[in-house]
Amino acid sequence: MKRPISTGSRISAIGETVVTKENEAVCPKCGKKMRQDPDTLDTWFSSALWPFSTLGWPDNTPEMEYFYPTSVLVTGYDIIPFWVMRMMFSGIEHTGKAPFDTVLIHGLVRDSLGRKMSKSLGNGIDPLEIISKYGADALRLTLVTGNAPGNDMRYSEEKITASRNFANKLWNAARFIRMNIEGHDVKNELPAELAAEDKWIVSTLNTVTKEVTENLERYELGIAVQKLYDFIWDCLCDWYIELTKSRLQSEGETAQSARQVLVWVLDKALKLLHPFMPFITEELWQALPHEGETIMLQSFPVYDEGLSYPEAAREMNMVMDAIKAIRARRAEMNVPPSRKAKVFIAAKERAPFENGRHFFTRLASASELETAESYDIDGAVTVVTADAKIYIPLDELVDKEAELKRLTKELEAAEKDLAFNEKKLNNQSFMAKAPEKVVADVRANAEKYAEKIKMIKAAIDALK
Repeated sequence: MKRPISTGSRISAIGETVVTKENEAVCPKCGKKMRQDPDTLDTWFSSALWPFSTLGWPDNTPEMEYFYPTSVLVTGYDIIPFWVMRMMFSGIEHTGKAPFDTVLIHGLVRDSLGRKMSKSLGNGIDPLEIISKYGADALRLTLVTGNAPGNDMRYSEEKITASRNFANKLWNAARFIRMNIEGHDVKNELPAELAAEDKWIVSTLNTVTKEVTENLERYELGIAVQKLYDFIWDCLCDWYIELTKSRLQSEGETAQSARQVLVWVLDKALKLLHPFMPFITEELWQALPHEGETIMLQSFPVYDEGLSYPEAAREMNMVMDAIKAIRARRAEMNVPPSRKAKVFIAAKERAPFENGRHFFTRLASASELETAESYDIDGAVTVVTADAKIYIPLDELVDKEAELKRLTKELEAAEKDLAFNEKKLNNQSFMAKAPEKVVADVRANAEKYAEKIKMIKAAIDALK
């Protein structure tokens, strides 16, 4: 027999359940008066007592003294009146204290179409099956990535596959580092002297540490983990490991300092990532030189002003921007990495490029590098960054006719974009009604496309 849960419910005496909101009611079957079931308890009653009843209450136990009240309750918005409110008034009533000072409300996990998961729709997932296929860490990362407090998220196989791929990326990076420190006495500390790329990765990690901590303190878990994701994937794996490969192949202090920085950076990154992916970070940390039994008992990294190298990081970013621009242009032109070409860099600040010339030969397929404040080179592919103008002799890369066609197409697109923005600026109604910021953005876009057109035409003239 089901018991009614509303306080006004009544149950008949003939074994048949009848529910009503009225205080006085008559059984529709037998016509007799109905009474409220005396053995009815609110469904959430025991849940409301959980914060203190589990700690030995009503006795003042050591657990009660230490753990009550706690700091943060994490829960979904769908049970605020059922659970959160009941815990609050039960805690205040029985102990005189609220059971927690902060409630972090998260959203619901919905299916890929945005529907609530339910048995009737058959769109739910079995977490154990997902963990068996992708790993617990991949599932945890998926549930945190891209989420803001209180917002629902959509679950999809694509998202959890991306999280699994990130775990694989991290594992491979750690395996590479482990392979390169085997047979060497590598300390988990920074060397006395740091190369330019070392200062860049250390300074970047230091900044990420500060950003992750600040976002965790604001309960912005999605932003915090995204900062870490970008640092590990882009900065550590795609850039710093590649930048250090030539040093690792050398001998002496140069190679040893690279090993130490790699170990130190990975150690700190794993500690920052541990709250989100506890299993893989523990496994990888145990394979590094370390002190202590487990990563769980290690201090969380903190921002250190002494590890900030803004100037070195700025110069390294100049070099990396140039390399990325060269690689992107070569990819557009379908030039294979094996085809080398001389690179000319025109820049007011030449030292960063001169100091990083070995990066260009290794990562930008440069046969050699030359720098000056300006160049006038005919028949060259031009690549522009915020800090430099880069020239690559076209004859060393591609067919001139194909490049002319590409530039002509790019010119037509730029001219179309310029015309679109100029039309807005010449529209009196738009200029009168649009906010000042919008007008400024349109004007800036028009100037940008005008400059781009000028550069493309110069490149076309150079080819001709």
